[in-house]
Amino acid sequence: MSEQTDTAAEPVELTGREKKILRGLGHSLEPVVYTGKEGLSPALLCSMRAALKAHELIKVKIGQNYPVERNQAGQELAEAAGASLVQAIGRTLLLYRPNPDLPEARRISLTSGASVGQTGKNTRQGKAATRTKKP
Repeated sequence: MSEQTDTAAEPVELTGREKKILRGLGHSLEPVVYTGKEGLSPALLCSMRAALKAHELIKVKIGQNYPVERNQAGQELAEAAGASLVQAIGRTLLLYRPNPDLPEARRISLTSGASVGQTGKNTRQGKAATRTKKP
């Protein structure tokens, strides 16, 4: 595959509003990548890149034996994967990297009112449109 293009990818600069949208979407996610005592290994990088390519937004769980202090680990892992660090709470990180190759229905939209391209169910606009006004 094209691993060379993944390493050269620059992280997206996120605004506060965009981070808020991503934190909301990431709340219900389970960690898909777990770090261990090996640290930043090629296998860890490969799994993070594959997960970001498939999902755009992932949770990473930092193991207790990770050789770098957890405060520095978030920045280190995000830079290595070419992703933006959205949130770090305890030993859990939320990373985002847009993938323009994904179908429109699976991409995360940060510019419009909709946060998920597929349906309006996960947005305030979608919920407001389904409510009826009481007299």
